[in-house]
Amino acid sequence: MPINYDKLVNWPIPPVEQNLTKRDTILYALGVGLGADPVDENQLKFVYEPHLQALPTMAIILGYAGPWHANPDTGITRSHVVHGEQGLRIHEALPVEGALVGVTKVVGVVDKGKDKGALVMTECTVSDKASKQTICTLTSTSFCRADGGFGGPSGPVRPVHAIPERAPDDVCDLPTLPQAALIYRLSGDYNPLHAEPAYARKAGFRMPILHGRCTFSVAGHALLKTCCGYDPARFKSMEGRFSSPVYPGETIRTEMWRDGNAVSFRSTVPARGVTVLNNGRAEIAQ
Repeated sequence: MPINYDKLVNWPIPPVEQNLTKRDTILYALGVGLGADPVDENQLKFVYEPHLQALPTMAIILGYAGPWHANPDTGITRSHVVHGEQGLRIHEALPVEGALVGVTKVVGVVDKGKDKGALVMTECTVSDKASKQTICTLTSTSFCRADGGFGGPSGPVRPVHAIPERAPDDVCDLPTLPQAALIYRLSGDYNPLHAEPAYARKAGFRMPILHGRCTFSVAGHALLKTCCGYDPARFKSMEGRFSSPVYPGETIRTEMWRDGNAVSFRSTVPARGVTVLNNGRAEIAQ
């Protein structure tokens, strides 16, 4: 069944109530690779309870609506959906535990044409359940590789952030674990593309790939380490475009260009010579 534009752009995604625990906060950080050096206290504060803090990129798992697009009535072919873009903006310090509510809505559907796929853009507002205070706003674009040509609009599409042409100001290499996707999925994204070899091969990959959100979070770790001195209060926003999958166990190199409070960034896998996250931009408080 092809995508019905009017139906999909108005798709009712139920609000999500989440009871975040310190265990969830720690598990997310471990899935991203924090604690690789268990005596590094900069990393320990994200994976150990006494002075626990939330990684800024943990925002992307808060109030997560899950695979709502897996409903066949959406017209989306789930096995061929990959993460296209991700963004976050933090309004209040992320909690390490508490009751939260996430409200997700579809904000755009773009038809790239037959055999070129479709884009589905969503926005999620995460709030404290008791106070109703907005904690963070999340944006995401899914690339539905098998679903173009349904007769929908070809835009608008937001222009991408240009990466400076000069050499990067900073470079940070961070390895991922071979089992990284199997750990990260426990933070709420159970898509079999990241765990089941046969499913991954059906989707055109040689093996299960790392979640786009995990790749994004590893880049966020690089920004937090390099530009914020591991101080999450300085980390205000981050967005980027996925350009190639990462396989668990690969090292992700993040290149950074500083321009006042703005940091442009790009992430690559040097071993394969591929860019995996591009056109990135973060806002860092001084």
